[in-house]
Amino acid sequence: MLIVAVQEELSDSDMQEMQHRILTEVSRRAASKVILDVSLLDVIDSFSTRMLSDIAASVSLRGARIAIVGIRPEIAMAMVLLGLNLESVPTALNLDHGMEILRDRS
Repeated sequence: MLIVAVQEELSDSDMQEMQHRILTEVSRRAASKVILDVSLLDVIDSFSTRMLSDIAASVSLRGARIAIVGIRPEIAMAMVLLGLNLESVPTALNLDHGMEILRDRS
């Protein structure tokens, strides 16, 4: 299992670099499960939402499953108000719940 924790706000180019690094690590480690922890992010805008969806799709195409964890309540509310969603991406409250989701889908 690969666990990626976003430690700070990311620029658009940082988000793209993160996608590249995640895919590289999925391949290098032959990871079948990925957890992406975004609990430290203060903002998830339309570009970030699209990038999270793209990361999930890319990870899936590499044969791994992903869960995004830690979307804070105020971020979730803002995303809904802006019409942003991650419908096709499993999300969880925290790391433990994310691991449970991925374990249950084995």
